[in-house]
Amino acid sequence: MGTPEFVLNLRSCIGQDTLWLISATAVVLRGPPSSAEVLLMRRSDSGEWCPISGIVEPGESPDVTARREALEETGVDVEVGHLAWVCPTPLIVHTNGDRALYLDHTFACRFSRGQAAASDDETLDAAWFPIHALPPMMPILRQRIEVVVAGGNETLVGPLELDGL
Repeated sequence: MGTPEFVLNLRSCIGQDTLWLISATAVVLRGPPSSAEVLLMRRSDSGEWCPISGIVEPGESPDVTARREALEETGVDVEVGHLAWVCPTPLIVHTNGDRALYLDHTFACRFSRGQAAASDDETLDAAWFPIHALPPMMPILRQRIEVVVAGGNETLVGPLELDGL
């Protein structure tokens, strides 16, 4: 889908100044915990691997965003489980120079059906990775996976320091 229309409208007024936006991340797992895999997408703008994420549309619930983004970006339908983590991101400067801060809602999701593949212009590739053999990615993105893999039913709030996968 690309950049939401409301963000483009805001950008027409403020240029590349910093926006405060709401985002949702779907950490999608499949398989038993001892050998679980996580669904990752490779971004077309940076070429980096990451969990599925996207901007929450006005009036949309973040859990709906997580499910929508998984289907749009990878062709995989997911069951959204619990909200695992709510955390503000550090300043992100996108490849086009746009600046943004996000209040991210990370959801623990389970694979439902579909074949992982690049499904839109934001995605170069989509694939399943063993949890202990993840490709390089930004630390904050790896932390989102770590929080979901660690399990538990509590929602964590704020920045965390984790041991790592």
